[in-house]
Amino acid sequence: MKSTLKHRYISVILFLFFNIIFSQNNLLEKIIPKVSDKKIDSILMLLTLEEKVAMCHAQSKFSTKGVERLGIPEIWMSDGPHGVRAEISWDSWNYAGWTNDSITAFPALTCLAATFNPKLSSQFGVSIGEEALYREKDVLLGPGVNIYRTPLNGRNFEYLGEDPYLASKMVVPYIKGVQKNGVAACVKHFALNNQEHLRNTINVEVSDRALYEIYLPAFKAAVLEGKVWTIMGAYNKFRGTYTTHNPTLYKILKKDWGFDGVVISDWSSAHSTKEAALYGLDIEMGTGTDGLGSNSKNHYDNYFLANPFLELLKSGDISESIINDKVRRILRLRYRTNMNLSRGFGRINNKEHHDVAKKVATEGIVLLKNENNFFPIEDKEGLTIAVIGENATRSMTAGGGSSELKPQFEISPLEGLKQRYKKAKIIHAMGYATGPSVYDNVIPSKFNQDSLRVEALGIAKKADIILYIGGLNKSHLQDCEGDDRQSYKLPYNQEELIDQLKAINPKLGMLLVTGNAVDMPWLSKIDGLLQTWYLGSMAGHAIADVVSGDVNPSGKLPFSFPKKLKDNGAHFYGELSYPGDGTNQYYKEDILVGYRWHDTKEIEPQYAFGFGLSYTNFNLSEIETNKTKYSLHDTINVSCKVTNTGEIKGSEVVQIYIGKEKSKVKRALKELKGFEKVNLDKGDSKIINISIPISSLAFYDESISNWNIEKGTYTVYVGNASNNVTKTITISVK
Repeated sequence: MKSTLKHRYISVILFLFFNIIFSQNNLLEKIIPKVSDKKIDSILMLLTLEEKVAMCHAQSKFSTKGVERLGIPEIWMSDGPHGVRAEISWDSWNYAGWTNDSITAFPALTCLAATFNPKLSSQFGVSIGEEALYREKDVLLGPGVNIYRTPLNGRNFEYLGEDPYLASKMVVPYIKGVQKNGVAACVKHFALNNQEHLRNTINVEVSDRALYEIYLPAFKAAVLEGKVWTIMGAYNKFRGTYTTHNPTLYKILKKDWGFDGVVISDWSSAHSTKEAALYGLDIEMGTGTDGLGSNSKNHYDNYFLANPFLELLKSGDISESIINDKVRRILRLRYRTNMNLSRGFGRINNKEHHDVAKKVATEGIVLLKNENNFFPIEDKEGLTIAVIGENATRSMTAGGGSSELKPQFEISPLEGLKQRYKKAKIIHAMGYATGPSVYDNVIPSKFNQDSLRVEALGIAKKADIILYIGGLNKSHLQDCEGDDRQSYKLPYNQEELIDQLKAINPKLGMLLVTGNAVDMPWLSKIDGLLQTWYLGSMAGHAIADVVSGDVNPSGKLPFSFPKKLKDNGAHFYGELSYPGDGTNQYYKEDILVGYRWHDTKEIEPQYAFGFGLSYTNFNLSEIETNKTKYSLHDTINVSCKVTNTGEIKGSEVVQIYIGKEKSKVKRALKELKGFEKVNLDKGDSKIINISIPISSLAFYDESISNWNIEKGTYTVYVGNASNNVTKTITISVK
């Protein structure tokens, strides 16, 4: 069972003792995360082949074996892209029933991406890492950086949007923040896991250009810039081979990028002993765990990297050098985590973490529409606000699959509004209800839907303003692991309910609670629209701050909202492009993902990537580059004066896109290459400078299987959304 803190230190002391015997390095070097190969090899010499193999596969749902006789501790993992998951039983998916495993639920990663604030991402990472450390976890299974390709993907809410540059810039500080605590971040899912439907069988066919330019950059940044310690494989296949042990991806990750960490399978994503051994997998998790008895078919010793691996090693079919490489990586991971004596004890559910969760939530909320200045809503005597919608009270930390959380508390939107509004009267009705979800099944609601609707319409008649809180939730076939959404529309007849509310009371605003874009035929019926995501423990307080105007919204969309599903590049080409024919899937939109598709094909989105309004106004002026002619080793420096011309403090995100004129290869009209968030008091101005290396303008040239920079004319686009450009500048590259 899990080691106590006392046992951890005993293990560390024993482990260091053996290091002293077999290495000449001094003791100080034994307790720092950076470890030499010589030191690791001194331990490798002590291990039997059986002990090495045992380190390469699970011993429980979320742990791997240590070596007791040498004081080498177990490795303990936890799900957690936006919070440390509750304790799971040793050998089943049932919760263990602990009373001390409640945590802070942070906003989902779509919200983090919407902040466009890497510094805040660092605070997010530090905080969640501290909570993982307090829970004695060595590996935090997150963050996710799979690209938002289709708005139907059930797990989009766990990822960082549709743009590889934005995802890269947000994931690196997150990783560094987590790992400051001596807890490994585990970036997932490597790679091309861009849908949940058919995820265990679908074979993805994609060009090298799209692979390198769209789907790999965030992983590459995680490795080369974030120095991430672990990476999780994906379920799907790529070019006929499962991605968890794929020779092409293995070469890219461990050879081309020089990744020195541990590759961990997603739970049951390994399918072959020999392929897993030869093509990059280091630790296999979750491949059948129905018991601990030796006669059980799925006993841990029967994993692909367990007894079958041992037999191939003993027979000589696989060289012992293969397992030695895996164990070296696993030992290096231990030195960085539970064998690191400088590691602290962590903190959990403290005010600082709650403040970070709230800050991310408020900065990530996106104001999409604000006709007649519907928002902010003033707290004043005599005002009655009807809060209608199930999402006003439904828990958004429960459900969703492996991202499900057990927070110490979760402030609902209704509770947050009631606490904030002291003068106005707030009344509430659900309007509709959905039942609980148990991973792949939604239990019917116990409520009568007609009665709920009648009640909501009655409440609406009594109000001065209606604030409808709807959207999706984290149930099966919505924003949830295991499968995708089956419709682009809002579920549970919400469109009809919105129409009926509008007919009763024209002052109608909406809080859209989703991790995904949705169809908006109802958009003309509402005056104000806030995209609020899944905001975690502090959801209600963050929402109330923005609705009331205590906080000025500054979030920007990390993905495009197409007007209809066919306007999305993945869906334009039909079934073979998404979801595939059951066996194969072809990414026919190629590099034109998200705004790249909308811009290049001149298809107007409902809301564009990078879009987000404010309660104040900003002006971008004095935009210029340091020069107009560049060589390959130069850097483009873009300067811009940002002025808050409104009446209150606020933040704007300056975004820089670059496109190539008359390219010899297919290109997007423009691509995000730089951004900066600026906070200004009313009337204040600031000149910002954003640097863009010419090397970042390279495309992946399939004719030479390498990156290439075209000479010629480029256009620099400066604005505050992908479709709202203030100025363009023409430059040339020699």
